[in-house]
Amino acid sequence: MSQGQHSHVDGDERYSTLLNNSNAVRAVTSAVEGTLGPKGLDVMLVGPRGEVVITNDGVTILDKMDVSHPAARLLIQVARAQQEKIGDGTTTATILAGALVQEGVSRIIRGVPASKVVEGMRQGIDRALELLSGRVRVIEGLDDPLLERTVYVAGRERKDIVALVMEAARKAGMQRLHDPSYSLADSIIALENADNEVFEGVLLRQKPIFTRDYLQYSDAKVLVLLDALEPDELDEEVLTTEAGFAQYMDLRDRFAADLERLSALSVKLILLEKGIHPDAEQFCLDHGIMVVPRVSRADLKRVCDMTGATPIRRKALHKDSEQLAALLGDSPRVAYDEAIGKIRLASGHRERVVTVIVGASTSEVVGESARIAGDAASALQAAITGGVLPGGGTSELAVSYALERIREAQKGMEAFGFEAVSAALRKPMSQILLNAGYNPLEKMEEVRAAQIRSGSDSMGLDCDTGTVVDYEELGVLDPAPVKLHGLRAAGEVAAAVLRIHHVIKMKEINE
Repeated sequence: MSQGQHSHVDGDERYSTLLNNSNAVRAVTSAVEGTLGPKGLDVMLVGPRGEVVITNDGVTILDKMDVSHPAARLLIQVARAQQEKIGDGTTTATILAGALVQEGVSRIIRGVPASKVVEGMRQGIDRALELLSGRVRVIEGLDDPLLERTVYVAGRERKDIVALVMEAARKAGMQRLHDPSYSLADSIIALENADNEVFEGVLLRQKPIFTRDYLQYSDAKVLVLLDALEPDELDEEVLTTEAGFAQYMDLRDRFAADLERLSALSVKLILLEKGIHPDAEQFCLDHGIMVVPRVSRADLKRVCDMTGATPIRRKALHKDSEQLAALLGDSPRVAYDEAIGKIRLASGHRERVVTVIVGASTSEVVGESARIAGDAASALQAAITGGVLPGGGTSELAVSYALERIREAQKGMEAFGFEAVSAALRKPMSQILLNAGYNPLEKMEEVRAAQIRSGSDSMGLDCDTGTVVDYEELGVLDPAPVKLHGLRAAGEVAAAVLRIHHVIKMKEINE
């Protein structure tokens, strides 16, 4: 074997782990590429029992994929991080991460040290984020036309969902939408055979114990109990004695007095984290008190925030009437909606809470509609807090060429990593054009020439006609945080993949 052949084999072995990881990343990326853009299609996910999910939501596809390769799992973390932080843009973030890996690999196998490529990529991404931030258009308010167009794009041009999300935003208010701890997307509930609706209040997923004898209350007092509604307990050994039995009867009498006190305070809704004693169940039925057992902590918190109720333990029921009254919440209207099988708690003046009901005829359709509404709600909130940028990959394309000019003045091998970022930033537009049936190289050159002539980064391609148009005028916009966080997260994961030299299975630890 010649020396040249030896070198080739050594090179293959040297980069075998890198290429294996790169191929795994490429396989995952290809699963979501076809969904990008206005001409993107859906993916059908089939479960082990034949269950079917049809969607083009990136994080849903990646979350439900059966993936075992460790590098591929790293890529999926990009989508999860994007979903948790922003709630939208998971497909673009995944595609960017995949492109950064591919571009980085192509330079490493040409002989550029991985550490230099990774460092250059870090510098390139920092500069790209700086350039993108300088191009952000600020949203002036809920009536800003750029905002509704941004929601329209994120909502996949579903006018019914866009109208629903915009109505919910107006009812929630700007102050609430600017609160980092508040997520409009979390207020979305998917219900089969329900109509689209924005309800000002909380919709409880659990059903009350009784629904026949009472359906609704006005100006209802609400008790939230982080416990079971039952008498205080005694050890079984205590009950075997006469004194213990007398103590047990005292506790039963005390519990009955507690229930009478709740009725006297006009409590009409009791929410329990746990169960309910049969005696308490009968008392509540006799006195027309709606009881909902086993409510989740998340729902209990939402109710407390809205009604002003203080969550208490069972011992607090022994407080006197004045002290107990201060712990109750209030709602202007509590009703059990038989049509949807849910309890409605209307919000009062204390806290503006909205619930967005997304309805459809089947579980598959309603699930996808809810995902679309979630993307639209997340995009709206991100746009309000961080502004918008021209979509369709136009901003990334403009920044890509700006990085090329900066790269020409760079010295050192880090310039190759900088170059990789520039190339990867063209991938979103390239994929959108490919999904629309166009030659990406040809059309991107047309778009780039139009951007130079107009001095605008909003020039893009109409995927229906193939002509160059101004995306900002057409309202093709994305929330700036979606792009900025997506690029940052993609860069972090790509750097981690490119620095892997070997994959070694750890031994099992017997505990």
